[in-house]
Amino acid sequence: MLRALTRPVVYLVERWLPGPLILAIILTIIAAIAALTMTDTTPGELVMGWGEGLTGLLAFMTQVCLVLLLGYTLANTRPVHRLLTGIASVPRTPVAAYGFVTVVAGLASLISFGLGLVVGGVMAIEVARAAKERGMKLHYPLLVASGYSGFVIWHMGYSGSGPLNAATEGGAYTDLPGGLVDITRTTFSWWNITAAIVTLAVVTIAMMMLAPKKDEEIVTAPGRVFDRPGDGGDEARAGDSGLGDRAEGDAPAAVAGRTKRTPAEWVEGFRGFTTILGVFLGIYLVMYFGSNGFNLTLDIVNWTLLCLVLLLVGNARELAKLVAEGGHTVSEVLLQYPLYAGLIGMMGASGLTVIISEFFIDISTPGTLGFFAFLAAGLLNMFIPSGGGQFEVMAPLFAAPADALGVQQEVVIMAIAYGDQWTNMIQPFWAIPLLAVAGIKVREILGYTTVTLVLSGIVLGATMLLVGAG
Repeated sequence: MLRALTRPVVYLVERWLPGPLILAIILTIIAAIAALTMTDTTPGELVMGWGEGLTGLLAFMTQVCLVLLLGYTLANTRPVHRLLTGIASVPRTPVAAYGFVTVVAGLASLISFGLGLVVGGVMAIEVARAAKERGMKLHYPLLVASGYSGFVIWHMGYSGSGPLNAATEGGAYTDLPGGLVDITRTTFSWWNITAAIVTLAVVTIAMMMLAPKKDEEIVTAPGRVFDRPGDGGDEARAGDSGLGDRAEGDAPAAVAGRTKRTPAEWVEGFRGFTTILGVFLGIYLVMYFGSNGFNLTLDIVNWTLLCLVLLLVGNARELAKLVAEGGHTVSEVLLQYPLYAGLIGMMGASGLTVIISEFFIDISTPGTLGFFAFLAAGLLNMFIPSGGGQFEVMAPLFAAPADALGVQQEVVIMAIAYGDQWTNMIQPFWAIPLLAVAGIKVREILGYTTVTLVLSGIVLGATMLLVGAG
């Protein structure tokens, strides 16, 4: 039945959904029309808000690009490739493969959202490769959708920007009613942990149930997915030749039989230099965690990935080669994130965000405030897909009504977090990095992630109602 319900959605999405770039432009136009008709903002003020907002995510964009590039590079170093190949061989049936990718991506997302995106894409590729070697056919769009579906619980985990913001001095809750809210009341509350487990279980079962039957069409992974980065350059990987990366103009020396490397070639192929830098960075990370505890930030995630890359890569030449090959994972991010930053600026300058939030506040009761905050956050996430940015906007709007209605602040904090992660399943902003790794288009997975949206929405919405009633 689930497959039957999904089929028309998949058809409509594949036929009518434009690419992420066009969708970002369409959302900008919709927000502009809404702002001009629902607020007293002038066209000039709207354009200024949009233009000044374009640079708002540049630092964050750089962090995300590094997560993707370093994650891709790490996954394709020889030791990690062998590990991933072994893990990817665990599922022995197509149904198990879809569930396996969902669970692995979900657990990684609970640690760090950036890690979850990279792992989701990489595991989809590695499981597809392992399945091909075993002669097992997998529906690749569903496999990638499974990896992205695991991302639906990221804001309930350790890197959840909303709860972390509410617990941090200088964050949104510093001057709000009740003051700072410790993460033991939000992220590590029993009801949030339970909701995360139930949500991941429900989504995993759904992805397994969507597995095509033998008589249904199966779209296998594109050929480029099976092209291992660095193929044909093993001499550079091993650092035992130094001639692997030479241009055609250097061929005469090779033809002449020169096998002795020049000093420059020896330096580039010597593993010790990358290892020394990796050890140096590792010492810094040990000192950081010793002083700050297990406090993960995007920067620390990036330096951890870089440390592992430096320690595991064969030499500097291999590192440069893998980074160059991984450049495709960040190209769309570099173009589209500024557009969403401009959209955020437009929403803030016009006051449209406040209007939407106040509508849901006005119809709320003590028992339903959390639920309506969840819906409001889900709607706003379509236009402000940055979890931290959205929380900064919404938290001050819902904190005062929560205090007046006697609702615990942790309820609205997690409601905003839940709404933000929920509609990511149909908002391609966060799918862009994962799809860049996996090598397919958003329209190929959105029919399946719409199922994730519906089922996770039921669990998350019910959680807010139950907690609100308690």
